[in-house]
Amino acid sequence: MGRKDTVTKVYMEQNNIFADAFNYYIFGGQQVIRPEQLKALDITELAVPYGADSAGEPEQKYRDVMKSLTAMYDEQAAYLLLGIENQSDVNYAMPIKNLLYDALNYARQVQEAAASHREAKDYKGHNEGEFLSGFYKEDKLIPVITLVVFFSPDPWDGPMTLHEMMSVKDRRLLSLVPDYQVHLIAPSGLSDKELDKFHTSLREVLAFIKYSKDMEMLDKTVNGNFRNLRKDEIDVLNQCVNAKLSLKEGEEELVVCKALEDMKKNAAQKATEETRKATHLEDIKNVMEAFHVSAEQAMAVLKIPESESAKFLSML
Repeated sequence: MGRKDTVTKVYMEQNNIFADAFNYYIFGGQQVIRPEQLKALDITELAVPYGADSAGEPEQKYRDVMKSLTAMYDEQAAYLLLGIENQSDVNYAMPIKNLLYDALNYARQVQEAAASHREAKDYKGHNEGEFLSGFYKEDKLIPVITLVVFFSPDPWDGPMTLHEMMSVKDRRLLSLVPDYQVHLIAPSGLSDKELDKFHTSLREVLAFIKYSKDMEMLDKTVNGNFRNLRKDEIDVLNQCVNAKLSLKEGEEELVVCKALEDMKKNAAQKATEETRKATHLEDIKNVMEAFHVSAEQAMAVLKIPESESAKFLSML
């Protein structure tokens, strides 16, 4: 697992951040899903080659984050399995990747139902089809929803549906092929109004990523209603958009607007220093050429400090 994968996973595993992402995507920012209603699940999905029996080796697939949700919604109990896949680059096979994860989870649910029936030996009153499949008429699946969070300022230009990945365009044929849709949060597509629907630091992280290539807009954003950032958020921004933010020793939070101002000042000072060096270098060359003297003699004439002479010699 790469560093980007690690920091985004650690960040999105937090229940409040995870809930915020789904509250935005499903409920438009309403605080329906509460962090305490979420329970972390095993991220391993086991794929067994169909009909392989003992001849095939099971293959393990790992989701980024997977949680179960038990909540009341519209006066009814809602049981959901929610997954998040973090992407720092576009995955042009994303519909297949997510479809496989979801299908494996549904297959696991069927297997667990069959195992439960075998253990209970509750076969009486059930027909042969139920017995053979292990899944009874009254058994129900828990819906699985997978959400992709794109940690990049670039637009997502990958396919959003399974049908988009197919060469066949005949609607009559495609109507016989079940489609699969990618659910996506991409910063570049979020308006400021939509960003305000997030209620955790996910708002600041996505906003910073969105404007990371536009310093003017980034300045305007962080000088607005922008929360201080902690280590997890800083790690995500440093790895995903090379933000170069850092906490000083003993600090727990970073005031981002001040950090950016300091970075701009440092950049300006560095530019001034580079300009000064270039000017001195040109002066040294001019003196050497005009008076036919060595570099050391030219630097003496120009009164360049000995502490800098070695640097200029290496540049000549």
